[in-house]
Amino acid sequence: MVRLVSIADAYDGCMQFQQLQYFVAVAETRHFTRAADLVHVAQPSLSQQIKSLERELGADLFLRARGNITLTDAGEALLPLARRILADADTARHEVQELAQLRSGRVRLGATPSLLTGLLPDVLRAFHDRYPGIRLLIEEGGSHDLVRELARGALDLALVVLPLPAPSPALTTVELLREDLVVVSSPEAPAPGTGRTVRIPDLEGERLVMFRHGYDLRELTVAACRAEGFEPDFAVEGGEMDAVLGFVRAGLGVAVVPRMVATRSGRGLRVTPLARPGLHRTIALAHRSDVAPPRAARELQRMLLER
Repeated sequence: MVRLVSIADAYDGCMQFQQLQYFVAVAETRHFTRAADLVHVAQPSLSQQIKSLERELGADLFLRARGNITLTDAGEALLPLARRILADADTARHEVQELAQLRSGRVRLGATPSLLTGLLPDVLRAFHDRYPGIRLLIEEGGSHDLVRELARGALDLALVVLPLPAPSPALTTVELLREDLVVVSSPEAPAPGTGRTVRIPDLEGERLVMFRHGYDLRELTVAACRAEGFEPDFAVEGGEMDAVLGFVRAGLGVAVVPRMVATRSGRGLRVTPLARPGLHRTIALAHRSDVAPPRAARELQRMLLER
């Protein structure tokens, strides 16, 4: 098995950037002809470059069988490094191409669905008004997925919920805000709790509209109910934010959501605060520790921190 340090040393000495592009294309398509089409090169030329890379590394990167291309141990070791190198080079190219006063460029921002609904619209509108030439590329996902995308260089910044599912020293996080959670229900249904506030024990016996697995709000709500000694009763589960709010409006049950989301999307909903101490979540802005975000991303980061 080829050690990671050996591969990195090989890159310093002889590995070509183009060879890495071809290698990643084959690794992702598991097909030499489709990979050649993807990178716009003739298939024999691509195959020759892959063989040259394997000779330089002293190890086969692919197991080649008729109709079946798989990575060797050396290929598996090289793949995350190659993706990181290509992503960093892509970021560097965009950084260099940015014009003075941020007239062009891009920001790749990841955020959880609830933050896209509640926090980001106003900030992104202000950013776009100030820098209309900057493209905003938004990735929606759970904190775990966003952390993985940051680590492999596919995102510049991400808004995540703390604590992270898998804390990493390769990421820098800065706390942005501490957000209250509230209970939303249909105005046509009886008010939960006292009608003025809801205690967690009041949710026992209520039919809950619940988010999909992996959603931080699901895990937080379920944990709070279990801490009070009961299992929550789900009327429907598995939705994203918009679906959950729609199901609540339709009278299928109640849901625990961020206050910002309830305030922004509260039309047709009754919003009831949770009684003290309530439930809260901490939102943080994350980026890779080893690479500074591009200039445009740093400006969006500043606007988020100053909001």
